[in-house]
Amino acid sequence: MNKPTDFYKQQIETHSKELQKLKKKLAVSSTVRLFVFILACYGIYLFLENAQIIIAIIVLTIVAFIYLVTKHSGLQYKRDLKKALIAQNETELEVLNRVFHHLPSGEKYKDPLHFYSQDIDLFGRGSFFQYLNRTALESGSDFLAEIFTENEVDAINKKQKAIAELSEKPKWRQQFSAIASLVQTESPAAEVNDWLQDYKRFVPKWIKPLSLVFTVVSIGLIVSNYFGMLSGYFTAGWLILGIAISGIFQKKVNDLTKHTSKIQSTFEQFYKLILEIENEDFSSEILSEKRNSVIQSKTKTSAVLKQFARYLDVLEQGNIMIFGTIINGFTLRNLRQCYNIENWIETHKNSVPTWFESITFFDAYNSLANFKFNHPNYVFPEINDKIPVLKVKGAGHPLLKESTMIRNDFQINSEEFFIVTGANMAGKSTFLRTVSLQIVMGNIGLPVCAKKAEYNPIKLITSMRTTDSLTDDESYFFSELKRLKFIVDEIKTDRYFIILDEILKGTNSTDKAIGSRKFVEKLVASNSTGIIATHDLSLCAAAEDLSEVKNYFFDARIENDELYFDYTFKPGICQNMNASFLLKKMQIVD
Repeated sequence: MNKPTDFYKQQIETHSKELQKLKKKLAVSSTVRLFVFILACYGIYLFLENAQIIIAIIVLTIVAFIYLVTKHSGLQYKRDLKKALIAQNETELEVLNRVFHHLPSGEKYKDPLHFYSQDIDLFGRGSFFQYLNRTALESGSDFLAEIFTENEVDAINKKQKAIAELSEKPKWRQQFSAIASLVQTESPAAEVNDWLQDYKRFVPKWIKPLSLVFTVVSIGLIVSNYFGMLSGYFTAGWLILGIAISGIFQKKVNDLTKHTSKIQSTFEQFYKLILEIENEDFSSEILSEKRNSVIQSKTKTSAVLKQFARYLDVLEQGNIMIFGTIINGFTLRNLRQCYNIENWIETHKNSVPTWFESITFFDAYNSLANFKFNHPNYVFPEINDKIPVLKVKGAGHPLLKESTMIRNDFQINSEEFFIVTGANMAGKSTFLRTVSLQIVMGNIGLPVCAKKAEYNPIKLITSMRTTDSLTDDESYFFSELKRLKFIVDEIKTDRYFIILDEILKGTNSTDKAIGSRKFVEKLVASNSTGIIATHDLSLCAAAEDLSEVKNYFFDARIENDELYFDYTFKPGICQNMNASFLLKKMQIVD
């Protein structure tokens, strides 16, 4: 397969050419409509004295216009789809160059009480979510955030296969996402589901046969009146009767129209998304299951949704000023459409959540597969419950530029604890977030930024960015204690990888040293696994008494009055600290 950049450039070129062709077709379509209008006006002028011919011209012109407007709308949709596809590929080229801060940040998903999301730049500006997320639907974005934060270790191999398979279908993914991007939702999918479940029908069953009879009689009266076989009073009276029957239910029809107008576009696009799923073959278990959930034995789900979208559209069009009133009076069309809509709801309302769920799933998983496609050199961790918790060669952080990234090798076994020391800015925090993200990505089923990775799945829990809370009248130190208590309680019930950055930052040095040592001893005694970063070198002495504890560091050196970092993860204890040097170098102190 070509490089991602080559693929995206080729797609932009292809879709741009097709877009130009569609623009030309739209120009011709507009010209044809204008010509039909002028021709109709000329025909009316020629036959001003013949009412029957004028009526025929008007009717034929309306029919022609309806056809031409429908075709024009179809061309406009194709044009918008091409624009969406071009925009997608342009976005991917930008993101590959690390220009992604204009994309949705996922700020609303931030949760300071979550197991790890607050600490590892998972959400917010410059976050991993912002870098990876390409969902087009709000429900897809919500589900992707749920995947990021679920902290589960089940079925990772199945997730990897699903992501790998979907990554090999870039054109299908882009088509699906482009269609989804055109969905105009006034009501979230959950609200639509709730409304369908709670809906109470109001149209009596005899309305459908009555409307058919009314339509046949109306056609007969109009034809008879047109040829002068019947007085116009009979036709007018019949129209008034139809308007009166419609008027009995008008308030409830208006209420239904008010709701359906909000969901019409949703169903119009969702049937197209379901059609994309139906028409694609998948071999991996997860993708096949999701596809099968929308497959019906008798009728295609896409056809069922398309039918509902058409019912909604006809109901919406039935209220067009005077024409809508006349058509409803002669055919009872609005009541018939309400009857059709209610029958559809009654038949399919229990299936809709499953269909929407499948659309949401593919919208979210397309983002995961797109990440895999964009990083062909990343590797899926080898999953094995008999290997070390993490054994990684060439680990890096995916948000760093690969050209300047310093990669590290490391291996941490089950029930081991690393104490990591190092100078300021030497790379400790980046390393902690790299390891954290390797675990999160591994659990999601994503490939990781590494040359090789072996992984024994484990849940993650962190404490790196504790903050005080003025709202809760809570000090920084108390907030940190609450977080540590949360960790202690969680590790009693499950197996976690614990990552801590500078324990007990909110207290004095002596208290901190004593408390930190006791906390490390407690974690080791609980058979936990993890990494602790600290500036407190006294904590490194724990390795002398506890075989499970190992010391590592990131170094810094001063040469020719300049500070240098190699950002390399090494065994041992850091001996070079740089705070005093930096204070002098930046002329903060003498």
